[in-house]
Amino acid sequence: MEKKKTGVCPVAGKCGGCRYTDTPYKKQLKIKQERVENLLKEYGRVKSIIGMEEPAHYRNKVHAVFAFQKGKGVVSGIYQEKSHRVVAVEGCLLENGKAGEIIGSVRELAKSFKIKAYDEDSGYGLLRHVLVRVGHATGEIMVVLVLGSPILPSKKNFIRELCKLHPEITTILINVNNKKTSMVLGDREQVIYGKGYIEDVLCGKRFKISAKSFYQVNAVQTETLYRKAAQYAKLTGKETVVDAYCGIGTIGLSVAERAKKVIGVELNKDAVRDAVVNAKSNGAKNVDFYQNDAGRFLTQMAEAGEKVDVVFMDPPRSGSKKEFLDALIRISPKRIVYISCEPETLARDLQYLTKNSGYRMEEATPVDMFPFTEGIESIVLLSKLHTKQNIEVELEMSEMDLTAAESKATYEEIKDYVLEHTGLKVSSLYIAQVKQKCGIIERANYNLPKSEKSRQPKCSLEKELLIEDALRHFKMI
Repeated sequence: MEKKKTGVCPVAGKCGGCRYTDTPYKKQLKIKQERVENLLKEYGRVKSIIGMEEPAHYRNKVHAVFAFQKGKGVVSGIYQEKSHRVVAVEGCLLENGKAGEIIGSVRELAKSFKIKAYDEDSGYGLLRHVLVRVGHATGEIMVVLVLGSPILPSKKNFIRELCKLHPEITTILINVNNKKTSMVLGDREQVIYGKGYIEDVLCGKRFKISAKSFYQVNAVQTETLYRKAAQYAKLTGKETVVDAYCGIGTIGLSVAERAKKVIGVELNKDAVRDAVVNAKSNGAKNVDFYQNDAGRFLTQMAEAGEKVDVVFMDPPRSGSKKEFLDALIRISPKRIVYISCEPETLARDLQYLTKNSGYRMEEATPVDMFPFTEGIESIVLLSKLHTKQNIEVELEMSEMDLTAAESKATYEEIKDYVLEHTGLKVSSLYIAQVKQKCGIIERANYNLPKSEKSRQPKCSLEKELLIEDALRHFKMI
């Protein structure tokens, strides 16, 4: 029996990609917050989830599978949940709008050029998939035509017509996948237009992105995620940092200016190749990348007597293997910043780390990277607990004298620090709000409303993080 169609997306009941298309966004965030809290609260504090202001069309990487359907001809879309039946999709709430338009144009051009869609059962046909990647900041666009054979009939005319329809396309590739496999991309690639890759800017750094490179699909929330990661790392410029599962180097390069040394390790050779290029193009001379298994690499570092202060880890959905966690415990960094896209495997790894080493979870923050879906990203700070040196003491806030922290920097000094390092201005009111959140008690009636009913502007998340960074610089938190 066919599931009932929903109001926002006509195929939501079939594709299974979105669970919350008809759920108000605030309720989505509440559901995800509760999910993370239920899994992680036994290990430490879980902060409020960070959502999006505009939670639609956020995916900068869009994939469509092509098929032939009677009465429709060549169609493009996605596989129906738990099957390989293709659900035809004209537009998607999650996907970049321009990418969707390009896929639609390829579909229509395939019909006019008489290019047959690939049939998985018979192995007959040519056009299997189309992959589109869009640079969020640069606007550069890559189109990958995944074919069953390396020959595209009337290739030059096809490219000319596609680029005429979408002149913003900067590169087109043919990827050859002639195997009976569920994998989208094959091993062979051919650049048929442009430079064969795109570039994007993230956290002020420029990155080269190839067809097979891992790059977060939601650029807006990725910047939020990485700012939080840098905040958790508490870098002072003296630390040796390891970026495990580093991909094309986005996390490591985003914090390189705050560290003494950054070492990135990644198993995918294409990603490592891009990471090396990215380090050079951003002038990062204190960053090195290695192609290796992350667990094996950390073990080798420990055996060589190397010291590591901070480890960033962003493993796949399946989480980390026991070998990696054992190597992490052995190398014994002061802080671990764990970025996870699967709360269940994150909880499993936290259980192992907290029971088998002296680490404890200080804090976790969920980040909604995938609105309208069940997906949720979480970032966790673990720090080394030296049991011989630590005694737990409970103090009431009223017993604590926090005026020393308050006196370390004036409001003007905090404003100047934020302006110098980011180019943004923050008000005394915003500083007061953040200081209050951090437990720094203000003097009576300072910057407070005259009435409880008075309404004041609230500090944005971006400026809150910047002010916290300034407070940390002045050793106030």
